[in-house]
Amino acid sequence: MENYIEANLHQIKNEICITAESSHRSPDSIKLLVVSKNFSVENIMKAYEAGQRMFGENKVQELESKAPNLPKDIEWHLIGHLQSNKVAKAVELAEYIHSVDSEKLIKRIDRISYEKNKVQKILLEINISDEESKFGLNLANIDKCIELALKCKSVNLVGLMTMAPFEADELELNKIFATLNKKKNDLEDKYKINLPELSMGMSGDFKTAIANGSTIVRIGTAVFGRRIY
Repeated sequence: MENYIEANLHQIKNEICITAESSHRSPDSIKLLVVSKNFSVENIMKAYEAGQRMFGENKVQELESKAPNLPKDIEWHLIGHLQSNKVAKAVELAEYIHSVDSEKLIKRIDRISYEKNKVQKILLEINISDEESKFGLNLANIDKCIELALKCKSVNLVGLMTMAPFEADELELNKIFATLNKKKNDLEDKYKINLPELSMGMSGDFKTAIANGSTIVRIGTAVFGRRIY
């Protein structure tokens, strides 16, 4: 049977290239993070066999159940909300944690990473649209987390992450993604730092995200098909 996952990956990579070039960006500046939550190890292996190495999971428990059964050269990203009691396992398994949203969480990640002799790459999750149903920092309270992260010895702050509302139209999407891109640039200027990653854009809006500076697009449905919950 044809590997439809391989075909989907090929299509998405083509779309990323076209969108990048139309935005006067290098396609190489955009990473495809395949979101594998609720999909089987077998499906992940199909994507792996098609050349994919970056995968994202929403829950530590699911990452913990899958990672031991998959190739060791997979780069795992945790993109869902992280509870304090799951930090140790997240640090053990994830190369990047996208969903850091409090000073308390930064301190815990730093302490546990130090104990594990690791420098953990993190992104701050920003709730640009101020949705009550979403986690994330408000634009007004990012600075304390930035300043704390920069003092940590076992945390490497590499960028910012956001999720747009599911029902957002193109105008709102552009506004949300452009706002995060501007905030990243402002923070780099203010703190004289480099924040190389902007994690934004999913299956339905990744082209708009790329046009507004995204460096990591998080795509699951367009690769694997619809999730069955």
